[in-house]
Amino acid sequence: MTPWIKRAALLGSALGVLAIVPATAQTADTATSAADTQPAAEGLEEITVTAERRSESLNRVPVSVAVVGGADLRSFQTGGEDILALSGRVPGLYAETTTGRIFPRFYIRGLGNIDFYLGASQPVSVIQDDVVLEHVVLKSNPAFDVAQVEVLRGPQGSLFGRNTTAGIIKIDTIKPTQSFQSRATASIGSYNTVHLDAGVGGPIIRDVLAFRASALIQHRDDWIDNTYTGPSLDGTLTPRKDAMGGFTERDVRVQLAFTPTDRLSFDLSGHARWYDGTSTVFHRAALRRGSNDVSAEPRNRIALDEGRDNPQSYETQGASLRANWDMGAASLTSITAYERTSGFSAGDTDGGAAANFPVNGVANGYGLSLGRVRDLDQWTQEVRLASNGTGPFRWQVGGIYFDSRDTTDFYQRRFLLLPAYNPLQPGNPNTNNPDNWVRLRNTNTSWGVFGQVSYELVPDLTITAGGRISEDSKRTRLVKAPGRPDGGVVYRGRTDVSLSDTQPSWDLSALYQVNPDLSVYVRAARGFRGPTIQGRSAVFNSDFTTADSEKNLSFETGFKSNLFGNTLRLNASAFAYRVSDIQLNGNDADGNGVLFNADKAVAYGLEADAQWLPVRNLALSAGVSLLHSEIRDSRVYAQVCALNGQVVCTVQDPTITRTIFGAPAVLAQIDGNPLPNAPEYNVNLAARYDVPLADDSKVFISTDWNIQGFTNFVLYKTKEFNANGNFEGGLQVGYAAPNDDWQIAVFVRNITNEKNLKGVIENYMAAVFNEPRIIGMTLSGKFR
Repeated sequence: MTPWIKRAALLGSALGVLAIVPATAQTADTATSAADTQPAAEGLEEITVTAERRSESLNRVPVSVAVVGGADLRSFQTGGEDILALSGRVPGLYAETTTGRIFPRFYIRGLGNIDFYLGASQPVSVIQDDVVLEHVVLKSNPAFDVAQVEVLRGPQGSLFGRNTTAGIIKIDTIKPTQSFQSRATASIGSYNTVHLDAGVGGPIIRDVLAFRASALIQHRDDWIDNTYTGPSLDGTLTPRKDAMGGFTERDVRVQLAFTPTDRLSFDLSGHARWYDGTSTVFHRAALRRGSNDVSAEPRNRIALDEGRDNPQSYETQGASLRANWDMGAASLTSITAYERTSGFSAGDTDGGAAANFPVNGVANGYGLSLGRVRDLDQWTQEVRLASNGTGPFRWQVGGIYFDSRDTTDFYQRRFLLLPAYNPLQPGNPNTNNPDNWVRLRNTNTSWGVFGQVSYELVPDLTITAGGRISEDSKRTRLVKAPGRPDGGVVYRGRTDVSLSDTQPSWDLSALYQVNPDLSVYVRAARGFRGPTIQGRSAVFNSDFTTADSEKNLSFETGFKSNLFGNTLRLNASAFAYRVSDIQLNGNDADGNGVLFNADKAVAYGLEADAQWLPVRNLALSAGVSLLHSEIRDSRVYAQVCALNGQVVCTVQDPTITRTIFGAPAVLAQIDGNPLPNAPEYNVNLAARYDVPLADDSKVFISTDWNIQGFTNFVLYKTKEFNANGNFEGGLQVGYAAPNDDWQIAVFVRNITNEKNLKGVIENYMAAVFNEPRIIGMTLSGKFR
């Protein structure tokens, strides 16, 4: 059976049978979000969002917003998945990582950042309970006991946190209530995978003080063997069975809601995270020259001569206080938040034993790489004044201050720093040389003043305009320079770099309510991402690289509808944008990230999603995104895959050879290429069918599928570094008690055990794979 026939058969079964998206079927959770629909005769539930900082019907918001219900997210995560489970579940949203669970990278409408530097900035903001999470490690904070997730596509600068050029992932957790409520979802599966997501809360003092306590526990045993049998460079014993691949995630959150009067409220939240796991495993030489086929590479074994089995560990704590004063005509809101984190991630970044991959007869590779956030502190303070009521004129104004400071260490064992040193030679001074450590201190401060007004010009026609002025400042200092194997220090680059920029952001939209079931809108918006510094270059004795601010001008139009007696919800949007001075990230000869600006990138596309209740007890949902993106700058080149001066992949762009740092380097012209990690299309399908029983209980079957179109992983075109037609599916079969008080089910995630190529390390032709198939059982329930 050919791959395309196989995909067509799977697609046909997904369309013609059943499915799981809890966004299509209500589950046994207490606080089911408005995005959760159920296969019933009464029709679809209304979706309420806070995309404009006030609760409104989705159909009344002139922004492209997609919603994933909390129950949906929990179903996707039953196999132990993290926040990356959102990838492909929302049209236009893609996510991936090459640094393990602590470093997710998000892309909206193709716009993101492939940089793996711990200090990298991203054009997608993550906001959890009104607190912006800027640092890449903070963006990995698990989403648990969630009410719903909103994805706001396009530039967002008028209202939320920091300005952003791509969009926002807004996570809202379940809040304390004045009645006792609890919910829990627990599952166990393959590789001893355990998942527990639970929350309980209620009044402490009726109508005055309420609480909610939430917890997440996830665990998976190690399941990847290390088959290396040669001399170990890090002191570990080889080979070892079940050496890596597992993780343990433990998270808690406590919220208090204090309402001393009917006009004054305080919401206090505190959370903590303890994570231990495995950083991304790179399979060296899994890609063969001229092909992106990785079927021959086993996912569950690899030969690593160092890296100590790629350990990863982080601890995070945070707290926030939200105060709201209803003054009658307007409400004053203050949000104060603090986040801190520390931890490390280590790995064998050449993806295999150097002795097994010689170049000109010499062992070749960089081996151990370690990044460590010694301490990171982030403070945010936001104040907002917003009008109350639902009159024709509404407004809100505010300001935010952001301050993030961290000390970060990097280490890279450099085999070929001096040719005279053999990395396998006993006593090699290059091995574990503390002089090779680099220490950086990063500071990022930002302030912004923003506002928005909405006015209903005539009945059913509302104009909305918003604006912001922001200043974004970054500083990186090198406080410990790298060394070299002979003990000398050769770094001659800059040791202190500061960048700052002040830019406006704005949006203008119009929404027309054609009738109660149909609205159309148009929106234009401008956003910017501040200047960026790549400090990790110093670990290779290279100067810092920097990029100036990028600016995105975006246009979109769309409609939102409820049709056929509220049994079909269909929303769609068409968009186009141009990012001027776009920040891009390539690699140098060491495989290290290099920042630079290109003249611009342009993109256009279409997004649509639908939920349909065609008959009683059957719920279907589907989403699709189509995207064309293109880098435009004939003067910009990116260094291609090379190992010891030899090109190792099949480059399909025009190339030139230049001397960089005294050595020849091959660079490819990237003008006209798509943005990296920007799928040309993405399709998600889901369905659920309930079979009612006599006692009002039911049995159900559900399934969900995701299909990803052509995706280029790097800036230049090759035959190897891309994927096309990746897909995954899930299945769930279970029993739900009356009123959905509890349910039990068996599930399968990645049901066909697809081994999808999700990322690459170019110089080593190394592959990154998706998660394996997980089979298990889940139990969920609620109590009021």
